[in-house]
Amino acid sequence: MASWSEFAADEPRLADGIRLLMQQYGPGFGYLATVRADGGPRVHPVSPVITDEGLFCFVVDSPKRRDLERDGRYALHSFPPEESDDEAYVAGHARPVTDPARVARLARGHRAAPQVDWRIFEFTVDVAMLARREPGVAGGVGGVHGGPAVQVWLDPRATAAGTAVVPETWSGGGGQAARPAA
Repeated sequence: MASWSEFAADEPRLADGIRLLMQQYGPGFGYLATVRADGGPRVHPVSPVITDEGLFCFVVDSPKRRDLERDGRYALHSFPPEESDDEAYVAGHARPVTDPARVARLARGHRAAPQVDWRIFEFTVDVAMLARREPGVAGGVGGVHGGPAVQVWLDPRATAAGTAVVPETWSGGGGQAARPAA
């Protein structure tokens, strides 16, 4: 399970593209999928925080927090841009940040209200995907048949452990082939 920093060091252009889509409206904005106690999916809008230190999310007391505390698997998808169908996807495992100095530093840097019952989770990266669809070109908005330009990064440790799952619709056709990190 790679940290965001490890992923970004291995694939800086891909990480920058994902960061841009997640932060296209200023603060981070995306959809977080978690695993309910019955095994089903649960999806929530969230404001992910991407720093040089990692990928984080402040989570208030809620079903999504209980999901992450019980089963840390997550998937994070960007909010759709207004001008394109571009998308970013990151999946892996969430773990609570417990170091008080780190929690305080992140809370200060992102103006987390101290009176609110939140916990901060760091998201590791098993899979990262960026799909670009340019208007007027094959596979783009108003374009002809064809797929988007897709880049996929797989953490080799997650791949070896069998935990990196690439959605089937993104694993081929029209884009760069998925490849494990070097």
